[in-house]
Amino acid sequence: MEQTWLGIDPGLAIIGWAVLQGKETEIPQLIDYGIIETNKSLPTAARLLEIEGDMVEIIQEFQPAAIAMEMPFFNRQIKAAGGVIQAVGVINLVIYRETKQIPILLHQASWKCHLGDGKADKKEVAARVKCLFDLPSLPIDDSVDAIAIAYAALCGLRNTIS
Repeated sequence: MEQTWLGIDPGLAIIGWAVLQGKETEIPQLIDYGIIETNKSLPTAARLLEIEGDMVEIIQEFQPAAIAMEMPFFNRQIKAAGGVIQAVGVINLVIYRETKQIPILLHQASWKCHLGDGKADKKEVAARVKCLFDLPSLPIDDSVDAIAIAYAALCGLRNTIS
């Protein structure tokens, strides 16, 4: 059965998103993708409000049947962890409020392994996504990760993260 999937690479400064449509057994169609950027000079609350509004627009426009999101991993050196975790909370709230869904949460290494290399950098992920979807070009930004996240989930990848 063909489904519309939304993939999300969360963050506070930049959120990647992508919409795919297809079946688990076939290469899906890339419908649209992009990034949400928030202004770093604004207070966190204002940035979260912008994320909320933009995520509502994306969900209402594409009405995904399923949603996959990367679960961020932080080591002790990451200073931005607090903002990213707040953004993940807002994104989860919007997803549930708008769709009554709980997103599929994927570890970064697992969705990257689905493309062939769990340690691939953004440029390598972009090259694989470009080839997979037969695209003439692709920006090397967070939308590339969102495409790969949606693709991995559409193909059946699941992590048990709660």
